[in-house]
Amino acid sequence: MPAGSTKPKGNSAAFPGNISLIWAALLLYALDRKAERGQAVSGMDWLVEEAISRGAFNAGVAPVAKIPFERQLRKACEANYCGHYGKNWTCPPLLGDIDELIAQARQYETALVYQTVGKLEDSFDYEGMVAALKKHVAVSDAIKQYVIEHVPGPVLHLSAGGCPVCERCAGVDGEPCRYPKKALASLEAYGIQVAKLAGLCGLNYINGQNTVTYVGAFLVGKQAG
Repeated sequence: MPAGSTKPKGNSAAFPGNISLIWAALLLYALDRKAERGQAVSGMDWLVEEAISRGAFNAGVAPVAKIPFERQLRKACEANYCGHYGKNWTCPPLLGDIDELIAQARQYETALVYQTVGKLEDSFDYEGMVAALKKHVAVSDAIKQYVIEHVPGPVLHLSAGGCPVCERCAGVDGEPCRYPKKALASLEAYGIQVAKLAGLCGLNYINGQNTVTYVGAFLVGKQAG
């Protein structure tokens, strides 16, 4: 032992002096944070697994607080590239003001994002796209049923594009929605860019050549107030 040194006591051999207290505190904090992350991930794993078991191609979760809501997406809706603007209860402008919708979505804590993927003969395979969309609706219904039964509190169900449940939305004729429990509100109408949302959850936005990917999301864990 070097001259002038004293034999360390207890665990101070690994963390000498005041440094031992600092490193010990940091270590405990890191372990606590790791445990919290583990609990959070494992707490959401069951939702991801249940979504996949009900037909989703892939699924992931993300905090709603990290979703980049974009008001300018309303301009894209107004351009009416999809043909649903003003013709669908779950799309603008019938759905409501963009700021109010974003505020509504931000009341939730967690987003369960899921995908369905359909095979196409080529990029012009309209029939294949329609068939894939019907599959997406069926998968969405199955996941929704599970989420409603097993996740406490309100649920906000959103999907990419306009609601596909009816061939002609009752909103076109100024009539109430025929199937309000099945209706799928548009992610874009709430200011959510689908590609960015998929990336936030670690999901691919495009899933191979000659495929079409449909995306949906359940916002859960509504905060009080």
